[in-house]
This record gives sequence, structure tokens and C-alpha cells, in this order.
Amino acid sequence: MTSQTLASLDDTELSRYLEGSGLRFCVGPYTYALRSPLPIIRYGLARLYADHPLAANDGFADFHLSFRANGLLDFLRGHIHFQVDEQSPFAAIPKAQAYAFLEWGMNWCVSVTLHEYLKLHAAVVAKNGVAVVLPGLPGAGKSTLSAALALRGWRLLSDEHAMLEPGSNKLVPLPRPVSLKNDSIELIQAFEPSAIMGPVSEDTHKGSVAHLKADLASDSHDLARLPARFLVFPRYQAGAKLRLSPKGRAESFMFAAHHSFNYSLLGESGFDSMSRFIDNLECFDLHYGSIDQAHSAMESLLHGRYGA
Repeated sequence: MTSQTLASLDDTELSRYLEGSGLRFCVGPYTYALRSPLPIIRYGLARLYADHPLAANDGFADFHLSFRANGLLDFLRGHIHFQVDEQSPFAAIPKAQAYAFLEWGMNWCVSVTLHEYLKLHAAVVAKNGVAVVLPGLPGAGKSTLSAALALRGWRLLSDEHAMLEPGSNKLVPLPRPVSLKNDSIELIQAFEPSAIMGPVSEDTHKGSVAHLKADLASDSHDLARLPARFLVFPRYQAGAKLRLSPKGRAESFMFAAHHSFNYSLLGESGFDSMSRFIDNLECFDLHYGSIDQAHSAMESLLHGRYGA
């Protein structure tokens, strides 16, 4: 890691790295090396990763990523492949969707590797040194909620992976842009008109997708692990009355284990780590009908006012 951030590169320098040996930048303790000639990738990185540290250009990278057309047919169709270590784990995609697939690809790299940690499918936010883990089913609103909290002074540790240090309740920060889909894009833009958004990818398998720059706290890129205190299961329903209620640890354990990326793979170690983790958390269900409601409830949670 160097003392420079991606913002220190002008457009010409950024292009030279992306089209040459690769741009190396850090996300938490890990380094990505990315090569791509696509303007949409350069634009998205410049907007959303400006404050991420650069890594030494000739140094080690955990993940080597690239985009390339494989043959004349891809070229004629305007398609491109996302590659990891020069292998294509996914089918070809339209160039216009490349930025969304970069973010999904970066998530995929973490999901299928790094098994020294127990990985929960959850967002993680923090305030006053206390981390809150937000698991949720697709459509439950965890990304929208974590985006809103990041825009109101909370620190985002991750939008996708709660990385648990085995035998503890400490989480590894992996701050990256928050993925917003369909109505959530306009919802967050209305919530905070100054929010910095990346390219919008239309007609993906998840509909319209855009990403929010969420590393807004002064300590966003601090590598120190943070202790978790709360496990909150959000559920958004338009017009719903706010309800923050305690959730049983057994039920919380089952949900978290079922939505872990590697709980089964870790076997007994995974069970022991998850058990110890859940036993040391206060668990809640959060039902809400607006972002402002959810923000108020999360602030109340930190101050022990659970009935707010």
C-alpha cells in the first residue's frame, strides 16, 4: 500500500494503468489489480474509489481482474468477458453492464476465497466504535439501509460480506460502494441529493443497478477490526409502522448460518465461530416503512432506546 489514493491520478494516468499493467488499489486488507480499456470502468472507479488507497504498481495483488472480448462474435455483438486470473467465470455481458459486473465480480472473488474468516451475507455498519451486522434476504432493504446510514454519518464496513475473525466478534473492514437496485436508486437520491452515484447499468439480471460511494467516514479505510454488538434483521415494507423487537438467538443463528458463504465448508470451526458470535450479540428484527424511520431506530439502538 502507498500513501496515495486513486484521486491522486488524473484521467490520463488512470487510463495508462488500466490499459497497461493494471491499476492496483486496496479494499480493506486486500489488493485488486484491474485491467480494462472501457471508459465506463474508468469513470466508475474515478467517482466511487477516489479515496481508496493505491497499492505499489509492481507489488502483489490478491485478485487479478480484467475485461476482454473473446473473438470476433463478442466484438460484433458488443459483448465482453469479466475475467479473474485470465479465466472467465461468467458468460459474456453487454459492455454497457460492465461496471455492475465489476462490482459483482469483486464480490465473487471474496465469496469463493478467504476462508480464514467466517463470511456472512450481510452489510456491516458502525458508529462510535460499535459494529452492527445487517443480514437480509434479497429485497429486504439491507443495502438501502446501509447506504442511508453511510450518508448520515455511520461508517460502512461492507455492503455484502460480514467477515468474522474466528473465535471472536471482530469484523474485517471491506469498504466498497453500495449496490442499489431499481427503486432504491431513486429512493437514495431523494434521501440525499448530493450522494455520489456511479454508472447505471440497465436491464441486468437484477434490473437497473447503480452504486453509491459510501466510504464517507474519516476512518473508512482504517484496517483495524471492529467488534460487533448488534445483529439486526431489516425488513422494508412501504408504509409499514416502525417496529424494532428482540429476536431469539436460536432463530438468529439459523438464519445467519443459512446465509453464510462458507459456514458448511468450515465444519466444526464454522459452528463454533457462529455460536460464539451470536452468543455475544443483541439480536433484533427491524420492520420499517421509510428510511428516516430506520435511521431513527438504528440511532436509538446505539443508545439503548429500543422502543423508539
